[in-house]
Amino acid sequence: MASLHQQTRDEIRPIDLRYSDEELGAQVDDLTEFIRERVDAAAVDGALVALSGGVDSTTVAHLAVEALGADSVHGLLLPKAVNTDENMSDAERVAQDLGITYDVLEIDDAVDELLETYDAGSDSDSEGRWEGRYVGNTSARVRMTLNYLVANYENKLVVGTGNRAELATGYVTKYGDGGVDCNPLGNLYKQQVRQVAAYLGVDESLVQKTPTGGMVDYDTDEEEFGVDYDTLDAILALHVDGGVPAAATARLTGSSLDEVEYIVEMHEDSEHKRTPPTVPEPRS
Repeated sequence: MASLHQQTRDEIRPIDLRYSDEELGAQVDDLTEFIRERVDAAAVDGALVALSGGVDSTTVAHLAVEALGADSVHGLLLPKAVNTDENMSDAERVAQDLGITYDVLEIDDAVDELLETYDAGSDSDSEGRWEGRYVGNTSARVRMTLNYLVANYENKLVVGTGNRAELATGYVTKYGDGGVDCNPLGNLYKQQVRQVAAYLGVDESLVQKTPTGGMVDYDTDEEEFGVDYDTLDAILALHVDGGVPAAATARLTGSSLDEVEYIVEMHEDSEHKRTPPTVPEPRS
């Protein structure tokens, strides 16, 4: 398949959600202005972006530099042993190419210490004691804590990197990678993020890179969803966000009804991640 830089509208399957050229320029202007406004409102010195080597964090870093200048953006790399050397080298390359300062902080020791602190009812080591999701969620929360530690020290705003597809399906950790001060990509589907990245001059290898979560030892995000990102985008845009009936959505996207219903279930089960903690109604 041709790269996103070269694809025609007919080559984006199942549905092309990309902006027109005019819309794309306006969208990038809106995103950079959003970052400037959030930084100004917080009265801080700039933005902190956690860099993973993927297209989302790379795009946010480019937007932040466009909005604030390289001197006002700080990158943070927070690798675990399960992260590939390729991802971390890509993340460093992004920081170096943009000319931003950055730190690399290994998190495995901190995560292991937290897991050993609580006795989960087994004499085995923490790796055998905990399910992957507990390890993954704890890792994300350690990263969030370090993001804010460094951001507080640097007087920076923590700028999130989650896209619309991830937020809509709950593919974030509550008070982990979901714990940020603002989220510029929160209304962009994944293919729109890739389009913005290409517009900003992100290297083609990063625009086309297969996303991985980087929390536990599995291959790709799409294995977790059960469908590829373009199909996920389409199901969300048509059914979850657009109200097109499930059967019609399955037909239009070439998906099974079970796949559509699974995405709906992910969306409904993760509602708590998209809303503030509930409080009781005050007594009248």
